[in-house]
Amino acid sequence: MKRAIWYSAFTVALAFLLPLLLTPARFGAVPEAEPEVSGKAPAEAAEAGPAPLDASLILTVHTEDGDRDMAMDEYLLHALAGEMPADFDSEALKAQAVALRSYALYYRERHKATHPEADICTSPSCCAAWIGDEALHERWGEKYELRREKLEQAIRDTDGQYLAWQSSPVLAVFHASSAGTTEAGESLGMVLPYLSSVSSPETPETVSGLNTTVEVSPEEFQACVLGAFPDAKLDGGDPAAWLGPIALNATGRVESVEIGGQSVSGLTLRQMFTLRSTDFSLSWDAAGKSFVFRVSGYGHGMGMSQHGANLMAKGGADYTEILAHYYPDTVLSTAAEAE
Repeated sequence: MKRAIWYSAFTVALAFLLPLLLTPARFGAVPEAEPEVSGKAPAEAAEAGPAPLDASLILTVHTEDGDRDMAMDEYLLHALAGEMPADFDSEALKAQAVALRSYALYYRERHKATHPEADICTSPSCCAAWIGDEALHERWGEKYELRREKLEQAIRDTDGQYLAWQSSPVLAVFHASSAGTTEAGESLGMVLPYLSSVSSPETPETVSGLNTTVEVSPEEFQACVLGAFPDAKLDGGDPAAWLGPIALNATGRVESVEIGGQSVSGLTLRQMFTLRSTDFSLSWDAAGKSFVFRVSGYGHGMGMSQHGANLMAKGGADYTEILAHYYPDTVLSTAAEAE
């Protein structure tokens, strides 16, 4: 019963915390090489190029140890490592870097109640996935230097770039995968023109684990539902009779399911039974004596699909094309333009 009540409370909390997006991870700074004497006059040396924009963009980041200031490039390195596999195509990594930068700049202008004094945080349940340097050494092992350089290159290649709508950074949320179509922001209370539903190229053949199955015993199903919806009628000998019509939204995801005469949202069911997404079917398996959820995709479904971005990149799309597809009507801008 406690578990079911917790699920209900968690669902309410999710409505305020959802951006599903992701907490950054950071690497330690790379030691700089001893500077060479060029013999150039200061004015001539300046012609070599401007200083990196990300190095001058300072974020206040809420960590487990408190708030601290860090440059955007440091933040992005660990956030990018936490959010996308380093073996993904470079163009997908660039698209992810721009999305993360946009997300951070969006919240730099409007802090969250969960960390009112900081622009962003390192909690994946609130902002973005964030992995520290020690953990990355353990994860990457002997490939640490190579993979770090690949991510740093993606950040350098998009230095200072972010997505804008009406001259302001956008809420560039993202998710792991969608089976054919992304979710519209309005379905989850984010009525933003650039979070519209678009096609996404994932298939079970191109993305491992795109489809998953969750089986739940009738006893657990009953306990969870009654804990959140005590008026549901779940008595009787035929569990199949507990299920009523399933309502789908415009993108084919579950909007609600009638269970025991009560309307239960797809988002609530996702949280109660730890489903990967709200793109699922629900049925009673009499032979297996269990309720079966067949789920497609992973995540809230809004914005850029990370696996979709990787497939687009492998198909020849560059990061600007990927971003334009998943965030329609946005403009790729640079931090210098925002000053």
